[in-house]
Amino acid sequence: MNLEEIRSHCLSKKGTTEEFPFDNQTLVFKVLGKAFLLTNIDQPDSINVKCDPELAVDLREKFDTITPGYHMNKKHWNTIMLKGNYNRQDILGWIDHSYDRVCAGLPGKLKAELLSL
Repeated sequence: MNLEEIRSHCLSKKGTTEEFPFDNQTLVFKVLGKAFLLTNIDQPDSINVKCDPELAVDLREKFDTITPGYHMNKKHWNTIMLKGNYNRQDILGWIDHSYDRVCAGLPGKLKAELLSL
């Protein structure tokens, strides 16, 4: 997968925006202001995604190209190298999982706003 495929997939999700809140290289996709994916546009060889803590550990044990989230809460975030031993659908599924995890944690008012989009 490349950065444009990831960007397109993220922006197809309700309530998603993209921004550079930290610097000019770190692209962050957010749902109603909460991050669900980060990547470096200068070296788009990996993504950081939010993950269920048990699944995060399982994925790290299964794939040596998935590690605890770089500069993130290691319990809830994974860094996924895009050239790992998995397919496009796996990566899209992990992006969807991240988006869903963040949506589930939104306050009720924001969940209602997301449903109305």
